[in-house]
Amino acid sequence: MSSTTDKDIDFYRQSISAKLDWNDKLQQALELAWNAPKPDKCRPRALDAVLRLLDFAVDEKTILATLVSDMGLRDSLSDDDIKLQFGDEVLMLARGVIKLNSFQDCNENSFRTPEQAEKLRRLLMAIIKDVRVMLVKLCYRASRMQLLKHCSYEQRRCIARETLDIYAPLANRLGIGKLKWEMEDLSFRALDPQNFKRIATLLEERRVDRELFIKQFTEQLNELISSQNIKGKVSGRVKHIVSIWRKMQRKKLEFHELFDVRAVRVLVDSIADCYAVLGIVHTNWHSIPNEFDDYIANAKDNGYQSLHTAVIAEGGKVVEVQIRTVEMHEKSEFGVAAHWRYKEDVSLDHRMEKSLSVMREMLEGPDEDATDALNGFSTELSTDRVYVFSPQGQVVDIPAGGTPLDFAYSVHSSIGHRCRGAKVNGRITNLTYELQTGEEVEILTAKEGAPSRDWMNKNLGFLKSAGNRAKVRNWFNQLDHEQNFSDGKMIYERELAKFNFRDVDLKKLLAYFKRNDEDLFFTDIGRGVITGAQIIGFLQHEKNSDADDPFKRLKKPERSKIHNKDEIVIQGVGNLLTHFGKCCKPVPGDDVIGFITKGSGVTIHKRDCNNVMSLPQEQRVRLVEVEWGAGTGSVFLAEISITAFDRTGLLRDVSSVLANEKINLLSINSSTDRNEQMVYSKLNIEVSSVEQLILIIDKLSQIPNVQSVTRSH
Repeated sequence: MSSTTDKDIDFYRQSISAKLDWNDKLQQALELAWNAPKPDKCRPRALDAVLRLLDFAVDEKTILATLVSDMGLRDSLSDDDIKLQFGDEVLMLARGVIKLNSFQDCNENSFRTPEQAEKLRRLLMAIIKDVRVMLVKLCYRASRMQLLKHCSYEQRRCIARETLDIYAPLANRLGIGKLKWEMEDLSFRALDPQNFKRIATLLEERRVDRELFIKQFTEQLNELISSQNIKGKVSGRVKHIVSIWRKMQRKKLEFHELFDVRAVRVLVDSIADCYAVLGIVHTNWHSIPNEFDDYIANAKDNGYQSLHTAVIAEGGKVVEVQIRTVEMHEKSEFGVAAHWRYKEDVSLDHRMEKSLSVMREMLEGPDEDATDALNGFSTELSTDRVYVFSPQGQVVDIPAGGTPLDFAYSVHSSIGHRCRGAKVNGRITNLTYELQTGEEVEILTAKEGAPSRDWMNKNLGFLKSAGNRAKVRNWFNQLDHEQNFSDGKMIYERELAKFNFRDVDLKKLLAYFKRNDEDLFFTDIGRGVITGAQIIGFLQHEKNSDADDPFKRLKKPERSKIHNKDEIVIQGVGNLLTHFGKCCKPVPGDDVIGFITKGSGVTIHKRDCNNVMSLPQEQRVRLVEVEWGAGTGSVFLAEISITAFDRTGLLRDVSSVLANEKINLLSINSSTDRNEQMVYSKLNIEVSSVEQLILIIDKLSQIPNVQSVTRSH
């Protein structure tokens, strides 16, 4: 490739090789970026981003990822190409950079509140896996700001506003002051060119006099410092235009009233030298008391340290003097000192602040411990909340694992109530789909819809947020009494049918749930105050109250309990082998009883097992009280029956539900009635508890075409 003869690419090669050991990979990546299609007849943005990155302690892989992530290479350089030529780590970084560079939020017609801007910043932080990706992105954005002259007026304003709202604050929080100020000044120039030009002109008009004055002041201060045998460097400090404008607005001052337009900075080796230089300054010039700040003894919340003072020099001109160590200066410009917490009107997110803190440490100098911590915080940040877009570009945050219904209710309760479907990234999806950060969600609504009672069932996964389930419950609370009573009775009968409960003593249910009559009981079920799972849970533990109940004659001895394999506690009988009855297949949570067999130990049955209930009177003396042990952790066999209309893919959907819930399917037997087009299936599965069995039955009941799911006895 002959492009290396170009003087411009040679400049980039020399710049990179001055910081890194030059090699074939860097040469190859540089040539790829240089020869990539150039938008607007400009240099590839990746090359300008690299020049900015070289100011930081970045490694070779970061530079490689920056070069190969140039937008001009997206169509010609595949993931496989990057992996083959540069390795897995470079591919990971490049994919992250491309993902952030593909993020488009420019919408001049939408109003972005401070809360929306904060959610956007959190969204960007949540989707990255490595702090270097964000650093590269910020360098890319600073490079893009230099090219705004090639954009339309509307696009310039939109990009500048986005930069001020999103990227400059992120740079600030990461302590990258240099990029922060550059992006802010360039954004200000695009958004308010008149005031930008006015301040720039005022600075320029007095530049010669100011430079001469600052030169004389720094020379004098240098001589004074040297005379005290202090090693220090004095230089004129550039005051950023945005900083000047903000101070003028905040303090309602005119340009000539600012104290820090003339400014110098002194860098020394130690803290002791800082205070020694402060003494020299105050001894030789008259100080302005209200303009002194000791941020060394009292560092700012973000760790920023420096001495600030203002003095009156020759001709009554005010000069601001900042005194700090070299280390403090490096942290201020490129490190952890980000003055954002008190300058941005946002609430503090402790997870994000913790993650940003580790990221700042990584930028200062990566080490193994910081890398491990960063991975943990990144995971915590990204798994705590999910940030998704509305079609209008607004960011909505919902709990991790949240669904389109959670999104709908987070936007507005009425949208949630009227929700009838959803699109994610333009494609129709079901309402139980778990949303991922960065996805766009569109809710399909009915004019006068109503929520489904199934949405209140946590097991069915329609709503992750308990607060959103409460909104659904409140909606049903407003329904008229007759509707709630009718729906409640239907739910009650459906839940009993699922678990084959018959001849239930309703009075015991009323007493347990503290309801005075059936009317209120069924109404509260319809309102969602009493759930089906609560009813089943009670019935599973409630003994049969029939007068002929064989268990009533059993007395529980007060002897100590003997644990058998941590699964069953046998009362009154010690050291016996136990196994579970195949007829009723009890699982933890079922009300159980034991039957002492001849030579096979104790068989554990459900209390309402038909085989136990039909025992002859003479064999009932072999019944023994048992209960589930606290150490139960095994899996147990359960049988469920499914009745459904026949269709293609039905068994596949059943298997998917079981797989998603990590349920082991031991066997399945199905028969089809061709005349009625019905399928009858019996499944043998392994579960750990009744609660898990209830969840599975609820999930299977939601499969299309399924008419009923019941537990077999």
